[in-house]
Amino acid sequence: MNTPLIFQFISEPSDVNYGGKVHGGSVMKWIDQAGYACASSWSSRYCVTVYVGGIRFYQPIKIGQIVKVEAHVIYTGSSSMHIAIDVYARELKSMDFEKKTHCIIVFVAIDDDGKPVNVPKWTPITDEAKQQEEYAKRLMSYRKQIEAEMAPFL
Repeated sequence: MNTPLIFQFISEPSDVNYGGKVHGGSVMKWIDQAGYACASSWSSRYCVTVYVGGIRFYQPIKIGQIVKVEAHVIYTGSSSMHIAIDVYARELKSMDFEKKTHCIIVFVAIDDDGKPVNVPKWTPITDEAKQQEEYAKRLMSYRKQIEAEMAPFL
């Protein structure tokens, strides 16, 4: 079963940007932390981030809001795990979360020598999970195109 890993906490004044909202870098840190926790839990290994893609900030998060970061596996390769991350926020007086950010992170499980190791296979069962796996596969194809475009500049 692929139960989402969920972090919840209150955004703090130390997370503020110059515009008075939560700094995008803070959100990206939370995304990476939740993604790592999800990937390492899935693989039972130390994992490294190899790709963060398509991060989309829908709305700002305000200081003092309750933040919820959800992470779950949507595709596995031999050593890689594609983790979907959604960030939500709500006011203290409300129970309704609003989606604020979405992205996909790819992690690779590694051994003590830093070499990739096999991870357990994730198999989609529900229609939604199958759609998420197809989404991950489409994104892999897009990444290959982007890498080819960027190759001359590396």
